[in-house]
Formats: sequence, C-alpha cells, structure tokens
Amino acid sequence: MTQSVDEIFERISMLIKPFNKKNISISKDTVFSIDLELDSLTVMDLLSEIEDEFDITVPLNMLPDLETVGQFTEAVQKLLSEQ
Repeated sequence: MTQSVDEIFERISMLIKPFNKKNISISKDTVFSIDLELDSLTVMDLLSEIEDEFDITVPLNMLPDLETVGQFTEAVQKLLSEQ
C-alpha cells in the first residue's frame, strides 16, 4: 500500500513535533537547519525516528540533498515505492 505525499508529510510532521522547540508551523518549505534550528546530531536523531516509523533506511549519500521537510517527504515516498 503506497501512501500519498500528504499522508507521509503528516506523519513526518508528527515526528518533528518533539524537535520543534520554537513551535513554528511546519510546512513542506520548512528548513531543518534554519527554521527549526536543528544541528546535525539532532537531524540524525530525527532521521532515526523517521526510518523507524516508515521501516526504511535513508542512504547517507541522499542526506545532503534533504534540507526541507518537503524534500524529506518526497525521499521517504520514493524509498517506500521501491520496497
């Protein structure tokens, strides 16, 4: 069963909540390092949560291209479709 981009975005948004110390509104354009002020270690913690939630492994070479929540959502959908 493939999930829509919106469903994946909602699930990722829920996983971001504990990391969202500034309580900003999450959109697909939200940038992890700038808007959420997440450092690389925190991003790796979040990545681990997302991988567990969706039962996927995000290749490390993909990470530099994932700066926004929307980019991450699309990457998760792509990985899920390849399963």
